[in-house]
Amino acid sequence: MLRKQLIVVTLFVLALRLPFLNQAIQGDDLYYLYGAEHAQVEPLHPTHAKYAFLGQVVDMRGHPHPPLDSWYLGGLLAIFREVSEIPFHAGYIPFSMIAAWSALALARRFSPFPLAATLLFLVTPAFVVNGNSLESDVPFAAFWLASVALFVAAVDRRSRPLLAASAIAMVGAAMTAYQAVILVPILLLYGRKWKLACLTAFVGPAVIGLWQIYERSTSGELPVVVLAGYMQTYGLQAFAQKIKNAAALTGHLGWLVFPLLPLVGLRHVRYGMAALALPVVGVAAFFDPSPLFWGSIAAGLLILLYCLHHLSDFLSQWILLFFAAALIIFFAGSARYLLPIALPLAILVSARLSRRWLYSGVACGLALSLCLAIVNYQHWDGYRQVARSLNQDIQTKRVWINGEWGLRFYLESAGALPLLQNQPVHPGEMVVSSSLAYPLNVTTAGGVLATVAEREITSAIPLRLVALNGRSAYSTTLFGLRPFDISTGPIDRVRAEIVIERKPEMERLPMNAPTSGRQIVSGIFDIENGQWRWMGKKAILLLKSPAGPAPLIVRFFIPPQAPARTMTVFVGETQVASRTYSAPGAYTLTTNPIRFQTASTTITIIVDKTFSVAGDARELGIILLEVGF
Repeated sequence: MLRKQLIVVTLFVLALRLPFLNQAIQGDDLYYLYGAEHAQVEPLHPTHAKYAFLGQVVDMRGHPHPPLDSWYLGGLLAIFREVSEIPFHAGYIPFSMIAAWSALALARRFSPFPLAATLLFLVTPAFVVNGNSLESDVPFAAFWLASVALFVAAVDRRSRPLLAASAIAMVGAAMTAYQAVILVPILLLYGRKWKLACLTAFVGPAVIGLWQIYERSTSGELPVVVLAGYMQTYGLQAFAQKIKNAAALTGHLGWLVFPLLPLVGLRHVRYGMAALALPVVGVAAFFDPSPLFWGSIAAGLLILLYCLHHLSDFLSQWILLFFAAALIIFFAGSARYLLPIALPLAILVSARLSRRWLYSGVACGLALSLCLAIVNYQHWDGYRQVARSLNQDIQTKRVWINGEWGLRFYLESAGALPLLQNQPVHPGEMVVSSSLAYPLNVTTAGGVLATVAEREITSAIPLRLVALNGRSAYSTTLFGLRPFDISTGPIDRVRAEIVIERKPEMERLPMNAPTSGRQIVSGIFDIENGQWRWMGKKAILLLKSPAGPAPLIVRFFIPPQAPARTMTVFVGETQVASRTYSAPGAYTLTTNPIRFQTASTTITIIVDKTFSVAGDARELGIILLEVGF
């Protein structure tokens, strides 16, 4: 029986993975690949890579995952010499196999229908979709499930060799994701009567601690400290974000198995569910009136209520402990976060339904997950095709990438460069922008953008994981709160634009002028309150030269929270003024009359200090009101 089940599970995993071997590079694959590339130079420190993220150069030591995934990718890169989709995705199939075999071992221990329970886990949307990426989610789930399966077997048999094998799997989990620390209370609940098992449960945190000490001693930085700094900079742990994370994770919980199964199998808690239904649906509908959203919330709460009613059951404890930790630790509300509890939920459901119900759930879950995986494939393949169509342009001109994810990977591989914040783009250069993938405001140096090519990325399947105007939290709550979206709208629009030279028209540039953006080169942000603009440390703009000599006037305001006190002004490459101001307030700087030899003049304004506020990655200097002759 075991042999037949292993064969079925193995063939099932291969059937899920082989059709998607040519999956395009997607999502956060890009950042793990930066670590893999750095590992070719500094093998012991793949996370010492630096790369552009949302227009800023960041340090990968602040990445929310330890380096095992980048090490593994680095090994594949060393073997194949370049990133190639088919061999790299084939190289990740073993992780899916380990997860599936571990799931079968646990299902055989806890479920009356182990094969059905295992298949229910394998058709979980996050396993099907995210298993086709190069991110750490499925590798982590594989190490996590292997740790638990080996630990349970070791405790049941009082086997030291199995316990040692579980410890090795814990090392893999700890070096793949920080949330491996949640294994400790879960394993202690099962192995609390065996002292050696209790000690072994702490292997994960010990390994993470040793890695932190190693990094501190060899590079001078604790990765968790760097990570905490980025969390604060980007406001990822803000209260409003945590509420969204909680709502999205509750909705995802309702889809770890097809929702009809918990509704039928856990029906004896529906009376308690009814008591919560009206207020929960009312609150959920306030955020999103879609039945898909509040129905998913209701399904997730049903599962949590069941686990609370069976708090003495190990699988219920596993689900509740991990879910509670997920509410605290995570911030983006992504479906993949809950992969470690998809299996215990599948086992719980399998113990309360007939085989017919279970395989019907497998079929429904598989149909949904494959549709989502196909939509996902079409999304990222669209970026790959865009990059191929622009290959000739990349060879003949400088091309800037205004976006993240797979779009940047393919364009960067062809020779394009990531656009940074306030990066001026000059006439003759091209910008390729995604409308979806966190585009920056493009600053042109004396020119205007003219569209030369545009492509809409879409799918005929009316499901969306992440999309323009979508409301799905499948990957992040930045786009919405639904577990996925039902829509036929476009996934993304990618636009290639050339900068065409345009001479400045204004000698005096109020920051609230509708056309002021045309003469701003870099370092000056969007209009605020319809009146003024913040500048960073260095602002550059173009002015039309007056007919005769004229002084330059800069009107500005130093807010109380701004540390800047000294302003230096250049006309062209010549310094024309430098002033120090003793206190915050409104000021006007006026230079001596200036003679001009060209039709347009470049003005550069520099302040001595900048500051940032939580949730805003900009470096802010002072507020500009007007610059002109």
